[in-house]
Amino acid sequence: MMNISPKPIALVTGAAHRTGRALAESLGLDRFTVWVHYDTSAEAAEEVADSIERDGGRVRLVRGDLTRPDQTAAIIDRIAEVDGRMDVLVNNVGIYRTGPLAEYDREDYRQTLAANVLGPFDLIRRSLPLFRAYGGNIINIGAAGIDYNGAGGKAAAYYSSKAALLVLTRSFAEELGPRGIRVNMISPGHIDNSVDIPPDFAETVPLRRAATTLDICNAMRWLIDTRRAGYITGQNIQVDGGMMLGLRADRW
Repeated sequence: MMNISPKPIALVTGAAHRTGRALAESLGLDRFTVWVHYDTSAEAAEEVADSIERDGGRVRLVRGDLTRPDQTAAIIDRIAEVDGRMDVLVNNVGIYRTGPLAEYDREDYRQTLAANVLGPFDLIRRSLPLFRAYGGNIINIGAAGIDYNGAGGKAAAYYSSKAALLVLTRSFAEELGPRGIRVNMISPGHIDNSVDIPPDFAETVPLRRAATTLDICNAMRWLIDTRRAGYITGQNIQVDGGMMLGLRADRW
């Protein structure tokens, strides 16, 4: 289906839990060799690896703190050493903190930006030599609403970091397009496993439900498929059930 290469290689960051796990497992079902990235959740990452292998997939584990440039470099160096190539990079990691912005200290904000913006930036830059002549796909995970430049509410640091990641997505898409590397963003609304989904959320969404991880995986699979989305780059695909159509801040 994916029409990338005979034995494609993918890296999914933050793949030990929730959406990252689902994305990694989905790629495993599509016969990718999946690099499952984690930082502190070694046991959970092992469970993901076991799940992929049970379904017939190929998997490798790689640890790293994405706020540290030396560790992002080590992640890519390890993939280069073992597989020597990359077809898909999914930047899923995202530090999510809530609370009034005025109560954040500088280090809290710096850590959020380091993980959510600088980590993906470093991984993209360092992985470019691994993408071969026929190109590949980079998918950054964003958040519904960041296209509208509204206030970030109780998670302003998170949303401002994802807005910055969207600008990077579009900038890399323009720069890497001539090399056949497509760069897009998937921005979920509330997912049914979200940590802070409002109890009456479904009533505020046109499609009357939260997203599932399958919805996010399907968007990723569509973007990766060159036969269906080979002319799509620099886009922010909102998988939110119409959540942002009314542009009402109390919906997100």
